[in-house]
Amino acid sequence: MLDLKLEDIDGILVRYNVALEKEMTPDEAAEELYPKDELIYPIAKAIFEGEEDDVIEGLQAAIDAGKKPIDLIDEALMVGMGVVTQLYDDGVIFLPNVMMSADAMLAGIEFCKSQTTEVPEPKGKVVCHVAEGDVHDIGKNIVAALLRANGYEVVDLGRDVPVDEVVAAVEKEKPIMLTGTALMTTTMYAFKEVNDKLLEKGIKIPFACGGGAVNQDFVSQYELGVYGEEAADAPKIADAIVAGTTDITALREEFHKH
Repeated sequence: MLDLKLEDIDGILVRYNVALEKEMTPDEAAEELYPKDELIYPIAKAIFEGEEDDVIEGLQAAIDAGKKPIDLIDEALMVGMGVVTQLYDDGVIFLPNVMMSADAMLAGIEFCKSQTTEVPEPKGKVVCHVAEGDVHDIGKNIVAALLRANGYEVVDLGRDVPVDEVVAAVEKEKPIMLTGTALMTTTMYAFKEVNDKLLEKGIKIPFACGGGAVNQDFVSQYELGVYGEEAADAPKIADAIVAGTTDITALREEFHKH
């Protein structure tokens, strides 16, 4: 049996409690980031919690109070998703939380659109696909959801997409960026084919690639390739492009690990 005096135990307990207080829960961390506006706060909180019904309820209350539905997309939904993105970047929450929040936000966007005749202006258009021969589309689905949640129009080509179909879609849609995911090492070489065929047609857009089979060294081998280690990198790369960083080398400087 340990021979501890009462004052020793009290000291241990005090130190333990102080240590605990320094670690914020995800809810507490989010609370510090929410907007203080009483109409926007509940919407942002509902997005963080992934509660679609509460998002809609908050939006309806804001509209009833005189807010324009189209404005709430940027002023409330994007703000709430911004809290989620920041906490994900900080390692406070994880991808399942982000996906729930993205779904709640997308439901909010659809609700806002249903309440007005105004059409929200997307930040830009992105074409997404899974490499030819590869049927694993979870990564691509996450990329597409996060891009949409961050205000981009997504043209989702699906999985196992033939190289020529990808190139044709880029020609037709004229996106700011193309994304590709591959989980199998046997399929990732399709990215090089897509790259070469785009260059043959004089199309030089950033081609963001990721997935379990892909690494930075491989993506760096072809001219248009920009490596995204995580699905959450896709909207960040798109944001950089919209902000004016369209040069592939500059994007690699920003997003590749050196």
